[in-house]
Amino acid sequence: MQVQQQQLILPTATGPMLCRLFQPSQPLLSPQKIQDDETGSVQTYPAILFYSEIFQITGPIARAATLLSGLGFLVLVPEIFHELNPQGTVLPYDEAGKNKGNQDKWQKPLPAHDSDLVAMLDYLRSLRTFNGKVMSYGVCIGGHLAFRAALNPAISAACCLYATDLHSDTLPALVGDQTLERAGEIKAELMLIWGKQDPHIPAEGRAKIYRELTAKQVNFSWFEVNAEHAFMRDEGERYDPALALWVYQQARDLFLRQ
Repeated sequence: MQVQQQQLILPTATGPMLCRLFQPSQPLLSPQKIQDDETGSVQTYPAILFYSEIFQITGPIARAATLLSGLGFLVLVPEIFHELNPQGTVLPYDEAGKNKGNQDKWQKPLPAHDSDLVAMLDYLRSLRTFNGKVMSYGVCIGGHLAFRAALNPAISAACCLYATDLHSDTLPALVGDQTLERAGEIKAELMLIWGKQDPHIPAEGRAKIYRELTAKQVNFSWFEVNAEHAFMRDEGERYDPALALWVYQQARDLFLRQ
């Protein structure tokens, strides 16, 4: 399975949003030639909305999206802070980039992410190669946004990796609209994966999330692994390639179930 990429600009309620679409360039498990014309058929795929870290669509994010697409998915990656940066902004993995990304995180209200999701769903529904099934996937703040995306009934599954700010209820939102307190609305299957050595989501924070999901009878699976924050990022000393491979396998199994 080879993967093609394209860049697109989607209209949203808060302005134009740059996204990158990763899609299989060969039919999935199909030996016959697929005709892409008015009289033929088109191979269709389920879609993954891939929410990035605060640094937006970096090299590690693009490579991860390529891998997921190569498993047989359309993968749509938005610039999560498109309102706050010039199009195409990629923040560096350094102190300045971290500070700017965190500043953006505190500035963008959660409902603006919800309207971004609606724009992406509308776009996917316009594609002949889309089969109607949508899942979400994300790392760091993207893990939170993948979780929040599951509040929308169009999302059938969500894989959330070391989701930040979920336990703290501190991202900009009106009273009653924090993501975790709305978890009882989720009908999708969730998978949550945490690093036990991650200082951003301490044990007491993880325990709070677990209690909330259990009390609200959300359908979820839960994994705590020996890893630091950002262990999926294939740059830097925190990267754990064997663990990353295991995560991709778990995510694939989750998405194929749905």
